[in-house]
Order: sequence, then C-alpha cells, then structure tokens
Amino acid sequence: MNLLESVSREDKPAFVCLPENALYMRLKEGERIAGLDLHDECFRDLAKVADAKNLIIHVGSVPLVWQGKLANSSVMIRPGGSIQASYQKIHLFDIALEGQKPMRESDVFAHGSEPAVVGVNDWNVGQTICYDLRFSELFSRYAQDGVDLIVVPAAFLQKTGEAHWHVLLRARAIESQCYIVAAAQAGAHVSPAGTRHTYGHSLVIDPWGQIVAEASGDKPECMILTLDKSGIAKVRQQIPMRNHRRLSKTNA
Repeated sequence: MNLLESVSREDKPAFVCLPENALYMRLKEGERIAGLDLHDECFRDLAKVADAKNLIIHVGSVPLVWQGKLANSSVMIRPGGSIQASYQKIHLFDIALEGQKPMRESDVFAHGSEPAVVGVNDWNVGQTICYDLRFSELFSRYAQDGVDLIVVPAAFLQKTGEAHWHVLLRARAIESQCYIVAAAQAGAHVSPAGTRHTYGHSLVIDPWGQIVAEASGDKPECMILTLDKSGIAKVRQQIPMRNHRRLSKTNA
C-alpha cells in the first residue's frame, strides 16, 4: 500500500501493475493457505486508493477462493469500487531445481483454464502470471487477438531469474509485437516459516524487444512510464507477422 499511496495525482498514472503474490507469499512448502475472497478488506482498501487517485489497479496475483477452489488469481480494481477476478494462472510452478527442495504450486492451487483479455482505457491487455512466461503458446493466443500489452506479474526465484528472466520477456515482446509489463517481487522475504529470495528486475519492454525501464533486484520500487501505442503499429507494419501466421489458434 505504501508504494501506491506515494503516487500523487500530479503523476496521473492510469494503470498500476503489482507483482505476483502481491498480498501474500507462501514461504514454506506445504503450508496451508486459507485464501482470500473478493469481499476481503484488503481489496476494499485498494479500491479506496483506486477511487481517490483514479487508477485501475492490476493486483498481479493473490490466493483467491474462486468457483469453490483456490486459484492463483489476478484481480482488477477500478475507480467506482469494481473488484473483479480477471485471470487464473494456467501453468502452475511444479519444479525441482538441482540442489533445492521441490516446489509444487499445484499442491495448493487449481489450474486456470483460459487466457483473459481486459480493457484498460483504449488498450487491450492480455494477462499471464509468472511461470506462464515459459509457455509461448499462451502469448501466441494473445498475439493473434492483437493485444496491445501483456502483463507478467512474477515472483521469479533468484536462480531462474538470473538465467531466464530477461531473455524470455524480450522474446515474448518480440514474438507478440506488443508491450510487456512485468512487475516482479524483489529481494529477501523473511518470516518465521522461512526465507525466499526473488530476482526482482521488474521490466517494461517495447514491441521491438527493447528494455524501456528496469527496476532494482533487491528493493521495492515504483516506476512511472508513458507508453505510446504508435510504437506497436510501427513494428507490426515493418514485420507483419499476423499476416504471415500459418498455425490456427489452439488451447494454451
């Protein structure tokens, strides 16, 4: 909340993107998660900020009770009090890195099943969450839908972030020919249950694959940028991938 409350009306941002695990992060594998619902006080507090500052807030992900199950879900909060679950993470993080304990997101969360595009003023925004980044077919669906921007809220681990974060995000921007906004958890997360180090380096990448802005790897930051849709049209005109695409839509 402190970062959001520090945004002044003079800055006049229209869309705020928060990372994965924006309101809760499980640090101990197997730890039970009670789950939030859309009537929770934390969402009402964010709705007050959205209303006061005329913001649309994309809460990157929270553990949300959704259709009777627990989902790693994004939540969109709009001025006027609208609070909606907007996307459920499709690809769950079940991995076993060498030298580290296995991590199994599917022990807690149910898989989402569908891509989801939301409107932010006159921008069409495709949604993903963290591990989804590794699955190009999801981004291909959004590219075929002609989205202007794809959000990638994340909590990448230090090891995988160092190896893959920048290259994957730049590749997704290039192949999707749209902006990528990737808000990421950063630094050490400490609780009685344990400590987890996340890679950080929140990125904004343009449709040509160039990094427009990059945040720190070890501390909270708030980046404010103005993005121009004309850059999307310019890239798509030069390399008209949509006209050249030969594979039809498939389920991600």
